Amino acid sequence: MSTVQEVLPASEFLKQNLGISAIPTEAYLNYGYALLAIAGADGDVSEAEFNWLTNHQRLAGAPEEVIEQYKTFDYKNADLGSLLSKISVDVSTWSKSRSLLYHAIQMARADKNYSDEEQKAVKKAAKLLKVEDDIALAITRLVETEEAVTALRKALLQTEVLG
Repeated sequence: MSTVQEVLPASEFLKQNLGISAIPTEAYLNYGYALLAIAGADGDVSEAEFNWLTNHQRLAGAPEEVIEQYKTFDYKNADLGSLLSKISVDVSTWSKSRSLLYHAIQMARADKNYSDEEQKAVKKAAKLLKVEDDIALAITRLVETEEAVTALRKALLQTEVLG
């Protein structure tokens, strides 16, 4: 396995969407762990949520040996604060708290069942991440808007039609 201190070039996806060009292997590992801890705060990470995580992390450029470790991570007993301290990138202004919340909401909604428990867990995570209520609400609305735009694109390009 790669050493956790190893710094890897970011994927084109991260470069284009976040302006991040390099990430330590340890950050990839702990970012995924943090997402599991947040999404699993309701007691379960569904198959769809886990698949969202692995697909997202591959898109972000995480090495396969890091992604493999997500399968055995004990997210129910994770210390989010400890995980956060191990996440860094080459952009000093990047907000890992807001990014984690954004991705945790996407992950929690991946199974099309964004339950009351998951919504409460996300609100709790926002508090733990020190994301202000108005910003947390705006991030939630951003995710909802992106989902609506995706549905609109599918309708316009006729990959999704009314039944």
